[in-house]
Amino acid sequence: QVQLVESGGGSVQAGGSLRLSCATYGIIYSTLYMGWFRQAPGKEREGVAGFESNGRTIYADSVKGRFTISKDNAKNTLYLQMNSLKPEDTAMYYCAASYNGYALTRLRPPPDGYWGQGTQVTVSS
Repeated sequence: QVQLVESGGGSVQAGGSLRLSCATYGIIYSTLYMGWFRQAPGKEREGVAGFESNGRTIYADSVKGRFTISKDNAKNTLYLQMNSLKPEDTAMYYCAASYNGYALTRLRPPPDGYWGQGTQVTVSS
């Protein structure tokens, strides 16, 4: 069983920055795929950032050049550095994990994955 706990959300003005963290607990194998998603009110959950099978980072077009995903394997923690935030980035942000990488390597919600409780990001204009 894998537990994910996000933190780092908050309220910022447009142009500001936030760094989200996702701590992973439980029995973790190195083949665990991970990624970040977000969901705004009235909208579907969308993939924000993740990794391809070769470790290359992938991003949604809307965040390219502004967000950076990284991970610290020693700490079992996933990060999302968010710069130049815009009001349209306002959403609940979730990290997801799965040992089946098909969905996550395409920034799609994993049907058999693990999810954190989410952390709210609010960007005001």
